[in-house]
Amino acid sequence: MATPNIETIIRDRVTLTVDCIDRLYLNGYVPRLQTSGQIVGFLRDHLGNPIPSPALLRPVHDRFVRDVGTFADAGQIPVVHFERGQRKDDIAAEHRTRFTKAEGVVFIGVAQERASAFKARKLTGNERGVLFEFSRQSVAVNHYYFYIQDREWGPGFVKVGTYLPYPVRVCLNGHEWAKQQARQVGLGFTSLDNGFLACDDPDRLQAICDGLGPPDVQRFFDRWSAHLPWPLTTVDRTAGYQHRLSIWQLEVSRTQVFDQPVQGRHFFETVIRENLDLGRPDRISLLFPKRITRRTPAPTHGYRTRVITTGIAPSLHVEYKHTDVKQYFKEERALRTETTINDPTDFQSKKALETLPQLRATGARINEQMLAVERVSHACSLSQDALALLQTPRQQDGQRIPALRFGDPRVVALLQALCGFAHLPAGFRNRDLRPQVAALLGRDLASYSRGAMTYDLRRLRLHGLIERVPRTHRYTLTSFGLRVAFFCSKVYLRILRPGSAAIVDPPDDLPHPLRDALRRLDQAIDQLCAAAQLHPEAA
Repeated sequence: MATPNIETIIRDRVTLTVDCIDRLYLNGYVPRLQTSGQIVGFLRDHLGNPIPSPALLRPVHDRFVRDVGTFADAGQIPVVHFERGQRKDDIAAEHRTRFTKAEGVVFIGVAQERASAFKARKLTGNERGVLFEFSRQSVAVNHYYFYIQDREWGPGFVKVGTYLPYPVRVCLNGHEWAKQQARQVGLGFTSLDNGFLACDDPDRLQAICDGLGPPDVQRFFDRWSAHLPWPLTTVDRTAGYQHRLSIWQLEVSRTQVFDQPVQGRHFFETVIRENLDLGRPDRISLLFPKRITRRTPAPTHGYRTRVITTGIAPSLHVEYKHTDVKQYFKEERALRTETTINDPTDFQSKKALETLPQLRATGARINEQMLAVERVSHACSLSQDALALLQTPRQQDGQRIPALRFGDPRVVALLQALCGFAHLPAGFRNRDLRPQVAALLGRDLASYSRGAMTYDLRRLRLHGLIERVPRTHRYTLTSFGLRVAFFCSKVYLRILRPGSAAIVDPPDDLPHPLRDALRRLDQAIDQLCAAAQLHPEAA
């Protein structure tokens, strides 16, 4: 029986594919309360106090705490004080099982956590009297977690800090939003944790998932910030002291449900072996749409790939800057490919909520590229004719096409370097690829000139491995070039390099059949040399 192939597993064994935003974690901040001068203006000009003393913040804090207590009592809402080390999600899940309303606050959690806040320092000796200077510092303050069941979003929570500048966090889940929308339109489906196992109309479900946008998020926040106790009053908010949302963390996922759980096992057994090195800097751009050059500073701990096994369920993680791509087997039924963007500025200049569609598209593109690289990496065979054509110099349209001889160290280094630039949207240039090739050859840049790189790029272009982006000096790798780069690199790294070392000096830990075969080969060569009246050393 043939070994299961990644391409055929995805093509023939997947019954449902859903692309959707998963967890969405938002930061709420008040733009007019972010600097020392703005704090002074809030206390003096807005609240009408001639001296902007920090003592004025205590009444605001106490009023907010009282409002939370009154709100909880009026709605008979449980209040839970989180202890250090407790898993908030476990406590929330337990309370949600007992909540029967279609919408409302499930419970209120209280936790003391560190936050970036303002502390005041009294200035003395000033002609204008008593003044205070405010500075940003990390302080431990109470935060209220309002765990919510929403008609449009399902489960979520809003966390509000009790101290200036009153930071807010909002946690929502796009899959749960899609489930609520599907229920409202009567679309039948079967749940898979925070995902979908089956659906009556997959195309309609995908259309629902694609429809999630910034207005849906803003509507949730506006509704609940008006309903919940809030540190800033209606008067404050009318005067312009309103919270604005930005993206703190975004998870974008692709869920592919297998018809049989064993197919997921076949997938991981194949894909993990093929992609253990996806986290290397010369491969990271296969996944992430960010150009990496020799000037790009590496992360503190480098680019990493980890394979994590929990019980018998493996997961593959690829890390880049603040972003993590992971693949795992969800509930033994579905392949989840998930990109978690912990800092939107890894890929764009802003974190504003209105950039959600662009950031989501980036995450979806990374997921697609992850799967594409895995498929091509596994199924990168070349025909004998195609391989022979690469190694043969020839004339075409009046141009001489130099050979790309397999085994030539320079060609091997060139093809390995190409594996790192397969999916760059803007392509790569001479100066991008040259340091990679030089490093793989073990040379410095001075010994591998720009002219040599230009000659190699011309060879690649004429053989159809790369193509020039019109009106630029950039190149992109063709699908044929991707197959060639993977095939030749794998043959060299996995067969020729270790195999040639074993032939020259067979190690004792080689399997017995292979060691015996190498000895027989050595004896046969000695016999041929003897018959030709040659010493083996001269062969």
